[in-house]
Amino acid sequence: MKVAHIITGLGVGGAEQQLRLMLRHLPARCDVFTLTAPGSVAEGILADGHRVTHLGMSGNLDATVMPLLVHLLREGRYDLVHTHLYRACLYGRLAARLAGVRAVVATEHSLGDDSIEGRPLTLGVRALYLASERLGSATVAVSDTVAKRLRRWGVPAARLHTVPNGIDARRFRFDPAARAATRRRLGIPEDTFVVGGVGRLVPGKHFETLVRAVAVLPDARLLLAGDGPERDTLHGIASALGALDRIHMLGECDGTVAPSGGGSWQVPDLLSAMDVFVSPSSDEAFGLAVLEALAAGLPALHVTCPAIDDLPSEQAPGARRIGTGVPELTALLCEYQKAGPVRLPVPAVVDRYDIARSAERLMAVYHAATGAPQLPATAPSAATPVPAPTSLPLTSR
Repeated sequence: MKVAHIITGLGVGGAEQQLRLMLRHLPARCDVFTLTAPGSVAEGILADGHRVTHLGMSGNLDATVMPLLVHLLREGRYDLVHTHLYRACLYGRLAARLAGVRAVVATEHSLGDDSIEGRPLTLGVRALYLASERLGSATVAVSDTVAKRLRRWGVPAARLHTVPNGIDARRFRFDPAARAATRRRLGIPEDTFVVGGVGRLVPGKHFETLVRAVAVLPDARLLLAGDGPERDTLHGIASALGALDRIHMLGECDGTVAPSGGGSWQVPDLLSAMDVFVSPSSDEAFGLAVLEALAAGLPALHVTCPAIDDLPSEQAPGARRIGTGVPELTALLCEYQKAGPVRLPVPAVVDRYDIARSAERLMAVYHAATGAPQLPATAPSAATPVPAPTSLPLTSR
């Protein structure tokens, strides 16, 4: 099966990294088209052996990419088009239909109660989404929570499929050597209490709560992996509280696959260096960062995590749901600080979301959409790059 994946951008982000990880496990030949900014995830996808084409879209209303995208899809003779993220879903579904590709699948990665991909949901956004959705064959939700939200919007249940985000748990196993090396690199003594958080630095993630809570804990450190528009605000809060030297804002970090070189921070190494993980976000579509922390044996405090909130507590004994207030979080972190560091057994919920299982479920959606028979799962093979016209702004292996 030959599949074209269309995504809004390929900078470091949950949907982008999930696409790269999924491509490594899909037994299909896949090409990737990014409307905007290729970014570091594009480089990783190229290194994995897949072709990436940057379409150079300049803004939300730049419809000039449509003829080019239609041409590429038609020329590529794809069996299926799979779109990711709001803008790519709008343009990609229409382009696929114009190109004559009948099987069109879209994944909704980041839909909250009041926002989509961190932006406010308006009647216009919802109406446009629903109109576009009718052009597709199926819509994939990354959690049951997202599926329920889509049904409330009016997406027919028969067109909805839940394929949860996946995790390669082996990448996140606790590594004592990585813990020591990461702490040395950051100048953190071995006996120091370290709290951690991972995610985009945007208002909805509420990392200001985490910064304020850690700032009042004596000698505690915070490792914050991620970047975004709230970085300067968080920096200002830490400075005003006199804790700037204990708040480590590490920028974009990769947790998808093992590093190919360079000195950037890797999420698995940072998790090994932490003692407690906190997700203060109040609106999540899945909560992959919490699962990664649990895979590393960390206690994980979270405001919401759809991946585990509806499961029996014994599935994720290391996870603890918390409120949104700073005093509560501060008190809980103080308890963990006094108790000392501990590594927990990897809980059953981590195996539940193994990336290989998610890939099998996605392939079942592909087969249903194309009308192809469901074949036994096989090991994914490396993709063969397909030459493209030299006039394209193309990044390829």
